[in-house]
Amino acid sequence: MGRVGTIGAPRRAGTRDVPGVSAGRILALLQRQLYLYRRSLIRSLEIVYWPVMDLLVWGFLSVYVRQLRGGAGAAVAFLLGGMILWDIFFRVQQAISVSFLEDVWSRNLVNVFVTPISTVEFLSATMLLGVMKIAIIGTLLAVLALALYAFNIFHYSVALLPLVLNLIVAAWSMGIITTALILRYGHGAEALAWAIPFLFQPLSAVFYPVAVLPRAIQRIAWMLPTTHAFEGMRTVLAGGPLPWGHVGWAAATNVALLAIAVAVFARVMATARELGLLLRTEG
Repeated sequence: MGRVGTIGAPRRAGTRDVPGVSAGRILALLQRQLYLYRRSLIRSLEIVYWPVMDLLVWGFLSVYVRQLRGGAGAAVAFLLGGMILWDIFFRVQQAISVSFLEDVWSRNLVNVFVTPISTVEFLSATMLLGVMKIAIIGTLLAVLALALYAFNIFHYSVALLPLVLNLIVAAWSMGIITTALILRYGHGAEALAWAIPFLFQPLSAVFYPVAVLPRAIQRIAWMLPTTHAFEGMRTVLAGGPLPWGHVGWAAATNVALLAIAVAVFARVMATARELGLLLRTEG
């Protein structure tokens, strides 16, 4: 038998070892990582996911900027406003999914759910945590935007409030669905906590109007509550009245989306209790 250079694998012919460094062990570790990607579709998709999302968002933004004629001031307001409202959406979603992951990472998940705590109580606590976080983060970003860029979003606060509330509810739904997927599929799905919000960013027209999108994608975009919220934001920041049509459509789709998210999570949680998926998630 040949000399063993990796755990459980013979040393490959032609590999030379630097003193203290085994080329065979390096290849074995590389092979181990490749096995992880081969066994997890989510990990494999992540390789191309973020570059594609970046290309879509900034590509559509560049198309929008190219179409502007003397509207640089409005563009700055739209970009800063979109960034602040997007961060509100993202942080609320993260409060739910990452709070769940923190229990997984600390191996405390089973301890939480062996208590009389119900699913509704667990979700309610993480929802409230998200609201508390964005109350702090949103205020901080608004103050910095005013101090550094002379952009006063407080001037529009009353008109923007219904749109922000719709973003919060949409973020709750996304966070609950993300948590359900992580609970169902285990550690391999943890990347979804960060990936799912950005899946909706190009379609939600955060930094540019829906009109910039290809017509086929526009139909999908208008089905999302986030799209109506950001379109409404641009109307308000441009000096127009609050577009109640966008508020109403966002609220209606949010009701349906939140109901679906809670039903999915409750079903997955019931299955997890029956099949012992909580223990597998912490394993």
